[in-house]
Amino acid sequence: MKGIDRYWLLTWTMYGQWLPGDPRGSVTRLETAGQSHRKEQDEPRSPRTESIPELYDSAKSRLRSDPIFLTQPQADLLLTQFKETCDYRKWFLAGTAIMANHLHVVLGVPGDPDPEDLLRDLKAYGSRTLNRTYGKQKAGTWWTESGSRRKLPDSTAIDFAINYLRDQEFPLLIWINPIVGTWFS
Repeated sequence: MKGIDRYWLLTWTMYGQWLPGDPRGSVTRLETAGQSHRKEQDEPRSPRTESIPELYDSAKSRLRSDPIFLTQPQADLLLTQFKETCDYRKWFLAGTAIMANHLHVVLGVPGDPDPEDLLRDLKAYGSRTLNRTYGKQKAGTWWTESGSRRKLPDSTAIDFAINYLRDQEFPLLIWINPIVGTWFS
């Protein structure tokens, strides 16, 4: 797509969802034995970390409210806001999958901005519109902190990410930009 230099698959969860050490497993950053840094374990198809009950119990005990689950009207509102944000920022929203407990966004951007900034902006504008319509959450946020930022280096990776959106189980909403269907024809 003209003017777009980089694509990302961004993923984040609703507040209180998929805590570290979750019994379902989790994709997370882990301390690497003998090293002073954490290893990011969130590459596509990477295995989930096994349940760590002590870590999960600790994270759960620090929650400021019950976990948040999105509804269909909230998902619709977020899609509208994501489109508006992308239009304003000159980003390309290739697609999104919104489930009750987490979201995925495939995003094309000009240049090479920090993906944490992209994630922050989508979450901030999404929060504003949800707060305006539904009020602020008891926890003070709709989302967990940060999220996954996977660079999509080529058309194969972008195609994989779009199909990943389409294949989500129990979506409230899946939206794929109609332009995407013409890319690989």
